[in-house]
Amino acid sequence: MSAPDVPFVSPGESPGIRPPILYVAAFVVATCGLVYELVAGAMASFLLGDSVTQFSLVIGLYLSAMGVGSYLSRYAGGDLLARFVHVEVVIGLLGGFSATILFAAFAWFGAVRPVLFTIVSLIGIGVGLEIPLLLAVLQDRVAFRDLVARVLLFDYLGALAASLLFPLVLVPTIGVVRTAFAFGLVNVVFALALTVVFASSLSWKRVLRAECLVAGGLLVAGLVTADRVEIIAERRLYAAPLVYARRTPYQRIAVTHWRGDVRLYLNGALQFSSQDEYRYHEALVHPAMALLGSGPRRALVLGGGDGLVVREILKYPSVEQVVPVDIDPAVTELFAEEPLLTQLNAGSLLDDRVRVVNRDAMIWLEETADSFGLVVVDLPDPSNLTLGKLYSRGFYRLVRRHLSETGVMVVQATSPQVARRSFWCIDTTMRSAELHTQPYHAYVPSFGDWGFILAARHQRGVPRRLVPGIAMRWLHDDLLAGLFVFGADQRLDADEKVRVNRLGELALVRYYDQEWRGAP
Repeated sequence: MSAPDVPFVSPGESPGIRPPILYVAAFVVATCGLVYELVAGAMASFLLGDSVTQFSLVIGLYLSAMGVGSYLSRYAGGDLLARFVHVEVVIGLLGGFSATILFAAFAWFGAVRPVLFTIVSLIGIGVGLEIPLLLAVLQDRVAFRDLVARVLLFDYLGALAASLLFPLVLVPTIGVVRTAFAFGLVNVVFALALTVVFASSLSWKRVLRAECLVAGGLLVAGLVTADRVEIIAERRLYAAPLVYARRTPYQRIAVTHWRGDVRLYLNGALQFSSQDEYRYHEALVHPAMALLGSGPRRALVLGGGDGLVVREILKYPSVEQVVPVDIDPAVTELFAEEPLLTQLNAGSLLDDRVRVVNRDAMIWLEETADSFGLVVVDLPDPSNLTLGKLYSRGFYRLVRRHLSETGVMVVQATSPQVARRSFWCIDTTMRSAELHTQPYHAYVPSFGDWGFILAARHQRGVPRRLVPGIAMRWLHDDLLAGLFVFGADQRLDADEKVRVNRLGELALVRYYDQEWRGAP
């Protein structure tokens, strides 16, 4: 005679109770909570720069808020499962709308940190409440040692899932804002599932289901309208009509057009205005060409995905190939296809002599063996550690390896007027990489006084004459020598020292943040 079928029961577990779904709840709590933390850190980095500082603040505040939530859980009473469902819904709403709220706060009020800290604190308190509530719900059903082991196992697995999914899948495919809404829905849908599975023992189940349905509807609406909301918010940021906006895995791209003035913004920072970009790009390219005398056969552009540097280089008949290396294909595609922008760069990215490479500049330099007579480093300012590495001694040594024996490189080096220490830190760092430098500057109305640094393997003098026969709108021979003269307030004091920007330290990022913080 066979024994009757009896469901397996762990020691201390009550028959008839099936807690596995509550272990899954621990997984959902950890996954969604960490995703919201990563969303907050990513948005703070996009909007405020200095990713290390922003992520450090977000992580520290989030973990401490979780501690507060865990402590507050001791005061929870009544139907603990109902409390858990309610907290899930609240966290789903707050986490789901977090990125949109931060973006709107930046666009409308210009104040991100108070809103950021409030959202992170509230989400952290909520997540801190959830695990103790789960433990309390299960404590009479599973032996304590098994209970803690299982709940923490699923909690840590959820954290692992979030840390892998966020950078590798979610941000590249649906972006930060939609990721927040999607995981808000995960929270709410799971909460709704709990009201169904535990319908017989859950109090206020109809009210909780109504909460879930309303919250789910709001999150679906946010998910569907995410792009429209971002565009509306961005229109508040810029003083001109927005004609193009897109968030890529690397940055937020925005193009405005007003009365003939086309402007490119990356992560809210102005990259050029068509009213005066020719000043910047002529100053960046033609002094280097003047040092070379006859134009190089091969030129490398690091950054400059808008094709404006390439436009200036292609003016020289001797140039046979230009290789622009820009990490974001969305930028190079936009400036190769949009008529408004191809008119500005003279279709340079479509020229037969141009080979566009969409790679990280440092990685590409490590992998290629090519040598170039001209290297133009036209990268965004070192406002965070990711960009700061592209101004480091290690990076300049890497560039030097690809510079021909008689070649010249030139680097855009921020403003020597606003960011004096930053400018001379770049010069000091390049010299520490065994490059001979010639700093200079030019006035660009959209940016003010802007700095550049020429460099070569061997000592070169200051260029005195431009290559004849090259069409320019601003730069000419009488102006050229004056670019290399600095005012006393732009130079370092006699006893003032700046550090070399090394990969392990990146002192330049600190200088830059200190000098540009609060600058007009």
